[in-house]
Parts: sequence; C-alpha cells; structure tokens
Amino acid sequence: MLRRTHRGIGRLPYENIALVLQGGGALGAYQAGVYQALCEAEIEPNWVAGISIGAINAAIIAGNAPDERIPALRGFWEGITAPQGGLIGGAFDSYEPPAHGTDWRRWVNGTHAAAALFGGAPGFFAPRLPPPYLHPPGCREATSYYDTSALRATLLSFVDFDRINHETSPRLSLGAVNVRSGNFVYFDSRTDTIIPEHVMASGALPPGFPGVEIEGELYWDGGIVSNTPLQWVVQDRPMRDTIAFQVDLWSAQGQLPRDLPEVAMRQKEIQYSSRTRANTDTFMQIQRLRVALRNVLKQVPPEILATPDGQVLARAANDTVFRIVHLIYRSRQFESDSKDYEFSRRSMREHWESGLLDAVRTLRDPAALERPSADTCLATYDLARGDER
Repeated sequence: MLRRTHRGIGRLPYENIALVLQGGGALGAYQAGVYQALCEAEIEPNWVAGISIGAINAAIIAGNAPDERIPALRGFWEGITAPQGGLIGGAFDSYEPPAHGTDWRRWVNGTHAAAALFGGAPGFFAPRLPPPYLHPPGCREATSYYDTSALRATLLSFVDFDRINHETSPRLSLGAVNVRSGNFVYFDSRTDTIIPEHVMASGALPPGFPGVEIEGELYWDGGIVSNTPLQWVVQDRPMRDTIAFQVDLWSAQGQLPRDLPEVAMRQKEIQYSSRTRANTDTFMQIQRLRVALRNVLKQVPPEILATPDGQVLARAANDTVFRIVHLIYRSRQFESDSKDYEFSRRSMREHWESGLLDAVRTLRDPAALERPSADTCLATYDLARGDER
C-alpha cells in the first residue's frame, strides 16, 4: 500500500464522529483505504457501524488499539486474498496485465472470481463438501453453499472482543436480519456483549453463507433489508452533533450497460446501494422539518408548549447538526458482476488504494468537514459529484 501524506486535521467540531460501512464483499478493501486516510489525518471515529463486509472492517477497527488498526486491516485483507496456488490462484498475481479497461484484464479478474467461486477464500469461506443438496433438510449443511466456520478463527486473530466491549472503545453497531421474523436488528456494543457470531451474522448472505444462531435465533446478512447503516446513526437518541463518513461499495448512479455481464453488475449496484442518495435525501427533508418546527415553536406561547401536544412537538424539534460525507466506490471499466467475490491480491490492493486516494482528496477540501450553519443544521458532501448540499 502506498502511503499518501496529507495534513493532520485532528479534532473536529462534532460530538459524534461516525464511520458508516456498507456491505460489498471483496470491495470492502476500499473501506480499509478510507480508514487509513482518516487515521493519517488524525481523525478517529468514536462510532463505527457496519453491515456484511463492513461489519468485519468495523469490528477490526473497534477491536484494536489505534496504532494497530491499519496493520490488523492489512493482515486480514492480505490473508483472505492469499494466492490459492496453481494457474488461476497464483500466476496472475505476479503478472502485470495490459492497461486497465482491456478485455484481457476483465478475463483475468474473471478467473480469480472463478477461483473464489469454486475454491473459496482462505480464512473466510470454503465450498461445502458434499454440497448442500446431499444433506438432509433441516440441518445447517443443507442451507448454504459455503462453510464460514474458518471466519470465526480469523476474527479472533484480528479482533480483540474484550476491547470492543470495554466502555472506552469506539461504539460498534452491526446490522443483521432475524430469519424468523424478517425484522432488521442491530447488535450494538452499548447494549450487547459483542462476540464473533454477531459479526458473522451481519455477513451471513444466503444462500452462499449459512445463518448464524445467537441466543436461539437465526440471523442473516443485514444487506437483505438495508445495506447502509446510516439510519441507525442519525436516529440515535439523544441526538448529538454528528459527522458521518459514509463509505459505500455500490454506486446508485452508473452507466447504461452494454452487455449481459454489465447488466448483472448494474443490477447488483442498484440493489445493494439501498438507494443511498434517496435515503439521505429523506433524512435531509426530515431534518429540515425539525429545524423549521424549532423556529416556529419559538413563537408559540409557553402555555401551549406546556400542553401534551406541545411537548410532543418540542421533542421532535431540535437544532442538532449533521454532516454526511459520502465516499462511494466507482467501478472500473474492466470490472463485472463478479467484482464482489473477486478476491485477488491485485484487486484488493487497487480497491484499498482507491479508498485511500478518494478519502485524501475529500479531506483536502475544507468544505467537506465544515460544520453546517445553524439555519440548516445539515449538509452533505460527495467528492464524485463535487458538491455540497
């Protein structure tokens, strides 16, 4: 990984500094690059929320001392992208393919994705043998194509769960879905004792990965319902001035597809982006209503504010400040619908470097971190759009 030096920023004018990490499989190395840039800028989140691969990255960050987080992230990502051996698994990692955007590079990436599809990723998941169709219905082995038991040992080697559950550590929130009820839930270090199973549950995407049982209930990947944990952060009570670095691995906006592989990739991007921009816009509308209500209530007589209805309105109104900084991975031309399970060492390093560079460029713009005005109490920033709203 190449280190990009940039100015240290240090303490920001917010009570909450949240790092919000979306799901996206092998693309998650992009999030590690973003965190490296934050770390080099001396910005340390006090709240990390993640779903799926974002939950794993979040646990590694929260479960290590500040100076050990980047080495732990690097160890995890280099471990699960270790060469598998043979032509497909190892030869292309040491070979420099032609320029990006060529059909050759797409084919090389496809061979690596095939290696993961048929051989798994070391320390993460492995094909279930015999396959699930040969197991009797009702048993765990019949419900998924891959065995993720190795992930538990990997988490224990890179995450100190005692540290996560200590009150001085950054708050950790992990999104999952209760299989029985279909309800979205968050495991939160404020209310739960976080263990490896909570992290694994957040990333248990069916039918590839099996559900994870916790206290008698079975859980699947939170991305089934919502792939971005921003809502959990902005709805927290009591509300506090917050800057949220929202790191998305799927872009809601993209180009028109030219062939079937690009159709499949665009379908994934739309599905797993969870309408990120729409969700942010909805929150912005709600926040504007809260600010308008705050302004109106200043003109309401005290005797009306003392009524039950007045008290309800007073609780809804607030002047809490929110800044949302979007960092969104944009696919390269040679990537296809298999990019989220293409676990090659080369692609991992490219994703990491992309996250690092995007975050460095964002942090170099003072407008990205500026506290919103008291009139609006909310602002967003998106490097790719080059705008602030």
